[in-house]
Amino acid sequence: MVVLDLVKQEWKKGTRAQGFYKNLAVNLLLGFLALYMAALFLFLGFSLDNILESVHDTLNPAELFGGAMFYIVVAGLAFRFFMQQLNTINLPPYQVLPIKRTVLVNFLLVKPLFSIINYFHLFIVIPFAVQSVSGYYGSAVAVRFVLACVIFVWFNSLMAAFLKRKFSSGFLSFVALIVVFAVLIALEYFKIFSFFNISKICFGFIVGNPLGLLIPLAAVVAAYLLNRLFFYQNYYPERFNQKIKSDRNSTADLSFLNRFGMIGEMIAVELKLILRHKRTKSILYMSAFFLLYGLIFYTQPAYQERAGLLFFVAMFVTGLLMFMYGQWVISWDSGHFDSLMTKNIPIRTYLNANYYMLLAFNVICFVLTTPYFFFGTKIIYMHLAAFVFNSGVNIYLLLFLATYNTKRIDLTKASAMNYQGTTFKSFLIVMPIMLLPMFIVGAISTLVSMPVALWTLTILGVAGFLLRKPLITLCVNQFNKRKYKLAEGFRQSE
Repeated sequence: MVVLDLVKQEWKKGTRAQGFYKNLAVNLLLGFLALYMAALFLFLGFSLDNILESVHDTLNPAELFGGAMFYIVVAGLAFRFFMQQLNTINLPPYQVLPIKRTVLVNFLLVKPLFSIINYFHLFIVIPFAVQSVSGYYGSAVAVRFVLACVIFVWFNSLMAAFLKRKFSSGFLSFVALIVVFAVLIALEYFKIFSFFNISKICFGFIVGNPLGLLIPLAAVVAAYLLNRLFFYQNYYPERFNQKIKSDRNSTADLSFLNRFGMIGEMIAVELKLILRHKRTKSILYMSAFFLLYGLIFYTQPAYQERAGLLFFVAMFVTGLLMFMYGQWVISWDSGHFDSLMTKNIPIRTYLNANYYMLLAFNVICFVLTTPYFFFGTKIIYMHLAAFVFNSGVNIYLLLFLATYNTKRIDLTKASAMNYQGTTFKSFLIVMPIMLLPMFIVGAISTLVSMPVALWTLTILGVAGFLLRKPLITLCVNQFNKRKYKLAEGFRQSE
C-alpha cells in the first residue's frame, strides 16, 4: 500500500538524519524519561481504584471516572490544541509521481494516530479497567471501557489538528480557551449546571451497551471529515501562504519600547520573535499551565514541613517563564546569529536587553502567582524570597551558562515534541540552578530555622541587584570568549 510506503519513508527520514545520531544521548535520556513516566502511570493505574473509592461514598470508582470523562476529553483537546505537532509532508517530490492527492491527505491525518505517545494513557486505563470496571460490570464492559478511551484519544487528535489548522493556536485562541475553562469550572463549582452527571450517563451508555462504541466512532469520523474538508479547500500552498502572512501581520505593535533606546528596540524584536513562532509561543502556553504546579504541593499537609521542596516549588512557579525561555536565551537567535554579530550592537546592550526581558518575565510570573498567598504567610515569604533570588542570582546564571548551548534552533519547525537544540548541556544548566537553592534552604532550615534560610537567599538576591553591572560584565566577558564557538555551532543544521 502507498500509505505504508509513506510511513516507511518517514521512518527512514528520521533515523537517517544527522541530528538523530548527534543527539543520541538526548534521545536515550528521553527514552529513560518515557520509561519513568510509563512506570508512574502504571502505578497510578493500580492505585486509582483505591483513590476514587475514598473520594465518594455512594458512587463507585467506575462511575466517578465516567463522570469526569467529559472534563478529561476537554482538557486533552485543549492540551493537544496548543502542544500537538501538525504533520507536514514535502509535497513537490510526490506531486510528480502517480500518487493521488487523497492518499497524501489520508497519510497526514492517520499518521499521528500511530504515535506511541497517544497510548501512554493505557498504562492507567488498563489496570483500572481490570481492577475496578471488570469487578463491577464484567470483562466485556472493561474491554469496551479501554476501547472507548482509545477512541476518544483518536477524536482529540483529529479534532485538535482541525481546530489548529482552522483557527491557529494564537494568543486570542489561548484567551478564548481559558475563558471556556473558567466558565465550565464556575458552572460546576457553583452548581449552576453539572456536566458530571451528563458525562456519567453518556459514558455509562457507551461502555455498557454493545453498540455504544458507535457514538465515539461517529465523532472520530466527523473529525476526520472536517479535516478532509479543510484540505479540500486549502490544499494548494498559496492558500497556506496567505494564511501565514495574515497571522504575521497580526502581531501586536510594540513601538512603545523604542523610547527606551537600543535596549528597548532589542526587547521589542525578541518579543516579536516569541509571538511569531510556534516553538516560542508554546513556552508561553506551557508556562500558563505549569503556574498551577503549586496546587499539587501547597494543598497537601504532607509537604508542609519539607522546607526545601516547598522553596523549590516557589522558585519554580515565580521564575517559570525565565527558566523555560532563559536556558536558550541566546540559541533563540541562532538563525540570525552571524548577522547579529555584524551589527553595531554592543554585547553589553544585547545582554542587558535579555536581562531586562527575563526580569520582566519574573515580575509577570510573580504577579500571576499572588493568589497562592491565600495559603498563608509562609507561602508569601517563600514567594518573595524566591522572586528576589531568581531576579538577583539565577538570572545571571542563565545568561552566563546559556553560552554553552551551541545547538541551532530552527524556529520554523513545529512546537510540540520538538527537542531541537536540547542537549545534555540543557539539563546541566537548569538542574543546578533549580536544585542547589532547594538543598541550601533544606539544610539551613534543618540546622537553624526556616526564616534564616529565606533571609540568606534574599540577601544573596539583593546583593545580585546591587552588583548588577559587574555581574553583567562577567557575562559579557564569557559571551566574548564563547561567541565564535556559538557561531560555529549555530551554523550547523541538523
